[in-house]
Amino acid sequence: MTPRTWLTTLAAASLFPLLAHAAPEQQLPSEEGQLTISTLADGLRNPWALAFLPDGKGMLVTERPGNLRIVSPEGKVGPPLAGVPQVWSEGQGGLLDVALSPDFAKDRTVYLSYAEAGQDGKAGTAVGRGQLSLDQARLEHFAVIFRQQPKLSEGNHFGSRLVFDRDGYLFIALGENNQRATAQDLDKLQGKIVRLLPDGEVPKDNPFVGRDNVRPEIWSFGHRNQQGAALNPWTGKLWTHEHGPRGGDEINIPEPGKNYGWPIATHGIDYSLQPIPEAKGKHVDGMVDPHHVWEKSPGISGMAFYASPVFKAWDHNLFIGALAGQELIRLQLEGDKVVHEERLLGELKARIRDVRVGPDGYLYVLTDAKDGALLRVGLKEG
Repeated sequence: MTPRTWLTTLAAASLFPLLAHAAPEQQLPSEEGQLTISTLADGLRNPWALAFLPDGKGMLVTERPGNLRIVSPEGKVGPPLAGVPQVWSEGQGGLLDVALSPDFAKDRTVYLSYAEAGQDGKAGTAVGRGQLSLDQARLEHFAVIFRQQPKLSEGNHFGSRLVFDRDGYLFIALGENNQRATAQDLDKLQGKIVRLLPDGEVPKDNPFVGRDNVRPEIWSFGHRNQQGAALNPWTGKLWTHEHGPRGGDEINIPEPGKNYGWPIATHGIDYSLQPIPEAKGKHVDGMVDPHHVWEKSPGISGMAFYASPVFKAWDHNLFIGALAGQELIRLQLEGDKVVHEERLLGELKARIRDVRVGPDGYLYVLTDAKDGALLRVGLKEG
C-alpha cells in the first residue's frame, strides 16, 4: 500500500454518503465527549470482520458460519454472495477476515481467511482470493493462495487477520490451533505471522528463506491466537495483538525473524489456574517482550488506528475490541507508546469482534452474537 492510499482513504470521508439509521441514536459518556451509537444493521450471524468498498458502495461483512454479505451505506443487509469457499464452521472456526487488494479499483480482488477442513477431522487456516463481480453478487475465480500446515485445530485458535503493507506485501496473523509447542516449531505454520506476495508466493527477502526445515513463509513466531492486526498509518509498521491464556493478552510490533515467546514466555496461566507447563517466566532471554500487555485478559479482537481528521480527540488513538470484557478499548498513543487506556461501550454488554475506521471518520463495530450488529460510533467533542 502506498502513502497515496492513506491520503485517498482520508479524502474519501467527503465522498461517503450520510447514513440513514433505522434505530434511534444512543449516547454514552466518555472521557473525550459523548459517544453517539447507531445500529446500522442487525440480524448478522456471528459477524467477524468488515472491509469498506470504495466510492461509498457499502461494506463487505463476513459471518462466521460461512456467509459474505454486502451491507449498504444505509444499512441494508444483502444476500450471501456466491462463490465463497466452503468453510469449517466448528468451534471458533468459520469464515474469518476480509481484506481488499491494494489495487481493488483495478482488479476488484477480495481476500478471505477461513478455517478449512483437513483429512482427519482437524482444520487449519486458509487464505484465498477472488474478484467481486460488477453486480456485487458473487466472488469469481476464487483460488486458495495459502494453507496453514499441518492442520491441527480441533476447533480453536485459527487467528486470523489479513493486512497489506505499503509495499503490497500480505501479512497473515495466525493462531497456534491450541497446540502450544507448535508456536516455537519453525517447520510448522501454527502461531506465526507469515508474509507473502499478493499471489501467495514467498518473498525472497523473508527472514527464513533458504534455511533447512524452516517454512519460508514465516515472518515472526512464538504467537498464540492473533485476532487483531493493522498497519500503523504513521510509521507503516505492522501491529498485531493476541489472546493470552488466563491473563497476558498482548500487543506486538512484529519484526522479521523474531521470537515473541509463546508458550515459553507469557504473562498468563492456564485455564486450570495452573502454570503453563512450558513457561519459564514473563521475560525470557532471546525472546521479545510484548509491546503492551494486559495482566487480566479482555479477550481482544479487531484493531484500528484512528488517523481521520473528523474527531480530533481520537487522533493517534488505537481502538481494540474486547470479547470477554464486552467493551471497546481506546488506547492513547505518543509515538508507539501507550500512555492511556479507556474502556468504552460497556453499557451495551456486547462482545466486540471487530472495529474499523470508516471513510467518514466514524468507528464501525461488529458485535459477536447469533444476532450480531454493525454499530456506527461517533463523538460529540467538548
